Amino acid sequence: MPGKRIFVSGDEAVAEAVRLAKPHVISAYPITPQTVAVERISDFVEDGTLKSEYLHVESEHTAMSAALGAAAVGARTFTATSSQGLLYMAEVLPYVSGARFPIVMMNANRTLATPWALLADHRDSLSQLDSGWIQVYCENAQETLDMVLQAYRIAEDPRVMAPMMVNLDGFILTHTYEMVDLPDQEEVDAFLPPYITENKMDLDNPRTVCYAAMDDYMEFHVKQELDMRKAPGVIQEVDADFAKRFGRSYGGMVEEYRCDDAEVVLATLGSVTGTARAVVDLMRDEGRKVGLLKIRFMRPFPREEIAKVAGKVRAMGVLDKDISVGYEGIVFTNVNSSLCGSGKAPAMLNFIGGLGGRNISKGHIREMFEELFRAAEGERCDRIQFINVRCEYDG
Repeated sequence: MPGKRIFVSGDEAVAEAVRLAKPHVISAYPITPQTVAVERISDFVEDGTLKSEYLHVESEHTAMSAALGAAAVGARTFTATSSQGLLYMAEVLPYVSGARFPIVMMNANRTLATPWALLADHRDSLSQLDSGWIQVYCENAQETLDMVLQAYRIAEDPRVMAPMMVNLDGFILTHTYEMVDLPDQEEVDAFLPPYITENKMDLDNPRTVCYAAMDDYMEFHVKQELDMRKAPGVIQEVDADFAKRFGRSYGGMVEEYRCDDAEVVLATLGSVTGTARAVVDLMRDEGRKVGLLKIRFMRPFPREEIAKVAGKVRAMGVLDKDISVGYEGIVFTNVNSSLCGSGKAPAMLNFIGGLGGRNISKGHIREMFEELFRAAEGERCDRIQFINVRCEYDG
């Protein structure tokens, strides 16, 4: 295929994808572990390989506000953040999605304070599921690069017109170096055409953006929901076109791995999927019928795809690198909801681990599968189980 192979970190993979996507405006505020991405983008702007307006702003709130302002005049825009920075942006996120501006943002997943930690879990992005943004979670640097490119196609599609957040685990992906296939610019230009929209300020065709809806507020958001329901079809189309052009497919909303005849399945999100995939292969070699369901998109949520897999297995586990304090894992809540009304549901277990970047090993994942086999046989298992925790707790 055209292009070349490069040895880069996940942050640098994001920067390379942004260079290829040619946004008109980049608004940047550094925060660990996202910083390298916006630094590399600034290098591209400085050396002229990316012709964009680079705004080094004073906060994450301003970064999203500046991106909103640029999108309001029809510009393709990019920004990036992590952890507390995403929370600082939170006020602006519904402004962007409600105004239907297809901003693409990279979020380096990092745990939230207090106490402080710098490593990855998913509490930052999952706290913003209700913001109206499309959310995708990447397993490795190659998928991250490819998804930034696909994100613009998905977000800017007239059937969708929604902002998109590309999530990658902090340090585990942002600072780990991998070999990555870098597409050729001409091929990317053919895949991602210039952004042209009527949803912008225009002196020749005046219209309002970030409007006050008053009595029509509900109708605007019903329309937003109905268009978001079109996104899964667009995601599938874009993935298929990307595979045709570049030889890589990610399955769309989810990826099923060795699920066809599986008795138990573990659902994962993000980089831990690679570890789980290795365990599945090891246990399959032992004759154990295990499978892996990689959930790629949390919004829109792949309800039908999950229900299809769940309907074929005896037990399903959900590995959450987050917790909604006082209840359960956020991914688990969404998965359980998707199974309501779908017929007989399998035994369901929620494994919560990796908070603050705590290690989840192959051994831990094997233990999860063994617990799922016990649940499949009808043994009593704690519905919510904490993985690799150093204190006693009453499950």
